[in-house]
Amino acid sequence: MPAFEYAALNLKGRREKGVLEGDSPRQVRQQLRERGLTPLNVEPVDAASRSRSGGGRLRRGHLDAGELALLTRQLATLLRAGAPLEEALANIASQTRKAAVKRVVMGVRSRVVEGYSLGKALGEYPNVFSELYRATVEAGEESGHLDPVLERLADYTESRQVMQQKVGAALIYPVMLTLVAILVLAGLLGYVVPQVVQVFVDMGQQLPLLTRMLLAVSQAVQDYGLWALGAIILLTWVWRRLLRLEPFRYRAHQLLMRLPFVGNLYRGLNSARFARTLSILAGSGVPILDAMEIAGRVLSSLPMRKAVREATERVREGSLIHKALERSGQFPPMTVYLIASGESSGELEQMLERAAEQQEREADMAITTALALFEPLLIIIMGALVLVIVLAILLPIFELNQLIQ
Repeated sequence: MPAFEYAALNLKGRREKGVLEGDSPRQVRQQLRERGLTPLNVEPVDAASRSRSGGGRLRRGHLDAGELALLTRQLATLLRAGAPLEEALANIASQTRKAAVKRVVMGVRSRVVEGYSLGKALGEYPNVFSELYRATVEAGEESGHLDPVLERLADYTESRQVMQQKVGAALIYPVMLTLVAILVLAGLLGYVVPQVVQVFVDMGQQLPLLTRMLLAVSQAVQDYGLWALGAIILLTWVWRRLLRLEPFRYRAHQLLMRLPFVGNLYRGLNSARFARTLSILAGSGVPILDAMEIAGRVLSSLPMRKAVREATERVREGSLIHKALERSGQFPPMTVYLIASGESSGELEQMLERAAEQQEREADMAITTALALFEPLLIIIMGALVLVIVLAILLPIFELNQLIQ
């Protein structure tokens, strides 16, 4: 039974939106009237989505990592319990309270009812279900082991959600501290310092060198502060526009990966993503060459993505995976070693999983250490700058006291 997205007015005259199943738009309108609603618009879920996206494949809808993980876990649990796919999707849609999740699930279910496979139905929502997700589901359907494959996908999406939440929570305090420090310094240099020092200028007192230097900085902040802020915003906009150009983005990623600390962290995170994706795909029965191509496309680093494409071609010609990756020089030696161990022992999937865990642990430790060092370092720098400002204000007072004595 197809799904329809509707807009209607309730008895209080307020607009309501939702998704209902029915044989036709007319039947859905009848259901709405029976609920005391006045139908305004009823469209099939896919047609409504296409009208908003301008045609072609469905682009509407977006689920965050937590919603996608919960959806995947629920579907895997229901399928493992023996529920038919259509019934499992209907139960998930009826339980969720979020319109975006319900719209996507009902749209997928309508496609499944029409005879599409789950993987093909998910392909109607490429912004929601990544290529990795769809390829893994398709492999699970072909092998007849969809529920364990969905369990792996649920574990993967949940681990990504946990990592994102952990990094986000760890960055809250440093970001807030940095913003407060910038605002305090801007307030001191732009308002407090000129007001205090102006008293000594009016008295005709010769100001110390440190005070004169601070006054020059303060005057620059007052004269050019807004211009500097505008320039920063403009440069940020230009940078973001340039990053849309693949050649420029490629060079930017190359530069990023050459930086001492950030480069190693960026490389490690991408290596972990590649290893875990390849492990999931290989364990789900996806051919290794197809798995490498898909795993390469999920990388955010363009140089590493190019290295994976070249390594895939070498593997296609008969090379071992670890030899092909090692030749690129883009992957950490530990990751290459674990892949080599997996190839020689016949446990490639387990070694890829171990490589991903090892790189994620290293990245987690690096981020934790950097944040632990950044916070006290920022406090020290802030204290030093405030000390300089206070000294610049107090030095004229000390000289005035000496003159009076």
